[in-house]
Amino acid sequence: MEKIQVLVTDDDRDIVKAIAKLLELEGYSVIKAYDGLEALEALAENPEIKLVIIDIMMPNLDGLSAIMKIREKRNIPVLVLSAKSEESDKVLGLSIGADDYITKPYSPSELAARVKSSIRRYTSLGSESAESKTDVITVGGLEYDINEKTLSVDGEPVRLTAKELKIIELFMKNPGRVFSAEQIYTNVWNEEAFAVENTVMVHIRHLREKIEINPKNPKYIKVVWGVGYKLEKNH
Repeated sequence: MEKIQVLVTDDDRDIVKAIAKLLELEGYSVIKAYDGLEALEALAENPEIKLVIIDIMMPNLDGLSAIMKIREKRNIPVLVLSAKSEESDKVLGLSIGADDYITKPYSPSELAARVKSSIRRYTSLGSESAESKTDVITVGGLEYDINEKTLSVDGEPVRLTAKELKIIELFMKNPGRVFSAEQIYTNVWNEEAFAVENTVMVHIRHLREKIEINPKNPKYIKVVWGVGYKLEKNH
């Protein structure tokens, strides 16, 4: 049986070495990276990676920025390992797409247990098979073709602008995940977000008018008050 591949990313080489040793004893195959850019390169070169452990504070590309890039293409579990233990740091890490947040110094047995449970949850939920099976994502009556960049609602094609397509792709790839206006703007416009709430709100409104039966009582794109927007995944 092939070993499950795990990517470990930290600019502290001793930490990477220690985690790698721990995970190899647990039967995993470990790929190492020492900053966010190296992590993205490793993921591109090793599509079989099933989980990422990543630090926040790193040179070249920090962990949070790397997670946002990972989430554009992959749905694999991401565990943040960070010396920053403030509640706000945890919330930020989880809100941009991390699945778990472990503070340093960590307990080796706890880390091993969380890795095991994250991989089990990922494979049992079918995310892995869904990811490799097709380039068409279906959520309720919405069907999005990643390659063709087309959306249909209940079988009917919908004409969307380039920005609307990027927004719906972000949502469709991450159903149920809440994105702040800033995160949506950064992902879609590829620019630093500053006072972008109105811009994003207008695009969300136009998108709702095209995909919702009743835009004022949306079935798909929901507001999470004080946080942002999400695509409802249960229909």
